[in-house]
Amino acid sequence: MTPETLDALGVPEPGTAADETVLRPENLLLTLFGAHLLGRPVLLAGTSIIEAMQRVGVSPHATRSAVARMVKKGRLVSQRRGRPVYYGLTARSREVLHDAYVQIWRTGAVNRHWDGRWTLLSFTLPESWQRQRHELRTRLIWAGFGPLQGGLWIAPSAVDVDRLLSGLEAAEHVRPFVAQPHAGLDVAGMVRDVWDIPHLAHKYERFVERWDGGAADRSHTDPLGRQLALQEEWRLALREDPQLPVELLPAPWPAERAQQLFHRLHAEIEVEARAVAASVFDTIPAPVGAGDHEEAAP
Repeated sequence: MTPETLDALGVPEPGTAADETVLRPENLLLTLFGAHLLGRPVLLAGTSIIEAMQRVGVSPHATRSAVARMVKKGRLVSQRRGRPVYYGLTARSREVLHDAYVQIWRTGAVNRHWDGRWTLLSFTLPESWQRQRHELRTRLIWAGFGPLQGGLWIAPSAVDVDRLLSGLEAAEHVRPFVAQPHAGLDVAGMVRDVWDIPHLAHKYERFVERWDGGAADRSHTDPLGRQLALQEEWRLALREDPQLPVELLPAPWPAERAQQLFHRLHAEIEVEARAVAASVFDTIPAPVGAGDHEEAAP
């Protein structure tokens, strides 16, 4: 994920205790727009947003507050047509949702196409650079890197280092390499040392527990609400996943079953969810070059 994606999705600090099943209204709003409005030059009525969010269990008050925050932060644009207010995605939010789309629908949870290479980043920062060190480490973790030793971090496959380090004050102190391990190295053992494999597995096991006949599977019966909850919980399951090669992970790796479950459930509900959305969504064409201005909440 890019730094902009992390900020816009409101992800917690890496390693903090966060309930992966808590669906935050702002994240659900992005999921709603991503699932039904991304790529369409339209604005969605505030009343339609409230209706959709109620179907996934979010109160009108919580939705209004979330929309107001997102407009203020530049994640949604708004336009008033008489009394109704309509909302659309900013360029920044479209980029965020594109990144999320790639992660969910193209990259996925199972890395079967590893070419054997690793990206290594070596850095040494001045002792007084505590803030810069924290920013760098946070971005590395969210990009799938793990600390190999000291100031040496590692991630599977080649990484777009320029994009990763863009805007970081510490960037000039980072030296990137692409390398392959020596034939005698226990690579699977190294992976266990660098990453918390049981924690990564638990996220996918939890997803399967909730959606394969579990609490979430039983509670979301409305097609649109079910689609939004399913897609957002899957995004949360993918969060922090460093995309480790599946051949280096314990078998059977739970991400495989979880991904199959997600795709099956999503396919089962997709047509109905889109039909519900078409029946409740009030949209207008988005003006060309619409500005990011603040408006009233719905």
